Amino acid sequence: MNFFIEIKEGLNIAWDAIRANKMRSVLTTLGIIIGIVTVTAMGTAIDALNRAFRDSISILGADVLFVSHYTWADRTYEMWLSERQRPDITRRQAHQVEQQMSLASAVSPVVGMNQTVRYKNHSSSRVEIYGTTEQYLTTSGFTIDQGRFLSEEEAEGGRPVCVIGNDVATNLFQRESPLGRKITIGSRRLEVVGVLEKRGSFLGMDSFDNRVIIPIQQLLIGYWRDPDFTVEVKVKDLLHLEDAKEELRGLMRKIRHIAPGDADNFTINQQEQFLKTFNKVTGTIATVGLLITSLSLFVGGIGIMNIMFVSVAERTREIGVRKAIGARRRSILLQFLIEAALICLLGGLVGLGITYSLTVLASHFFPYFPLTMSLPVMGLAILVSVVTGLTSGFLPAWRAARMNPVDALRNE
Repeated sequence: MNFFIEIKEGLNIAWDAIRANKMRSVLTTLGIIIGIVTVTAMGTAIDALNRAFRDSISILGADVLFVSHYTWADRTYEMWLSERQRPDITRRQAHQVEQQMSLASAVSPVVGMNQTVRYKNHSSSRVEIYGTTEQYLTTSGFTIDQGRFLSEEEAEGGRPVCVIGNDVATNLFQRESPLGRKITIGSRRLEVVGVLEKRGSFLGMDSFDNRVIIPIQQLLIGYWRDPDFTVEVKVKDLLHLEDAKEELRGLMRKIRHIAPGDADNFTINQQEQFLKTFNKVTGTIATVGLLITSLSLFVGGIGIMNIMFVSVAERTREIGVRKAIGARRRSILLQFLIEAALICLLGGLVGLGITYSLTVLASHFFPYFPLTMSLPVMGLAILVSVVTGLTSGFLPAWRAARMNPVDALRNE
């Protein structure tokens, strides 16, 4: 009970001391405010980046494997040069995978390019044109908003039809339905049979909605005769993902006639590779941010320690009086520790308020990033500010608690 009474008295004395030296207290907290703003801003930004990335990458599907020429993971220049020498993945090879893969629910060969798409007086530049089959709707996870997707006959026969993304539909057809209309891609005109449901973008940059899906045969005949394909394979059961990956790897080695002991001349990519690479990047950013934050808080802590030493020197006689009437060392120690922690806590709360305001402001300019201050970040900021106060105030508080009451009372 006495301990809680001492804490209550320490809070009252600390609050009175802060109120008595308002300007000094405000200037002292500036270092802590800067440090806390850095902590919370960094934590909020990294948290938002993580959520935005995971939301974007989830579109790829955890149960989809991508056989391609290049690896998605980090690679050296030498690895890139080596991968450039690999033979292309052909339509025939993709078809063989589709025919022989037993653990897949859908297989779609995909090849993409950029083109300007036109309709009457409207145009949309740098649109991603994907040539693929009817199974792409399953492997990509897209859904249809209007109309329908490509049929098997259209995909293999190369009929001049297409399915457009939501952004393309908005840009080209402001006030009319795109279904049944004909758009121009390059020198060819294709009829719109469907519109994909809006899906968003990858970290606010590459939009999944700025694309046009055309039959694979249409692309081969009219745009690109010998492209390098990517094969998308949707696994039947996520629990058998690794088994499916091994089956796919074995099939590709057999189809591409790779001798036993030779390295693969293709790569099987998946969502997890993006996540691993991204986690490395965010880990580096967090480490650098932590060092910067630590430096800010260290400077703020030095300021708190300096002011607390000044406060102890100014109140030496007060300390002597308190000791003379029976105050224990613990009470004096607690008094100054609480004062230092309270100053830092106030600075931390001000820093939180500043960061929250900046977060609300930034969310209007960067709508693609879910910038919100989470409770863990707020809790961490408060904890860091209190710990900084206790650490910085310990030496001055210890000096005050060790004072000889007789010497303290002689001080003028």
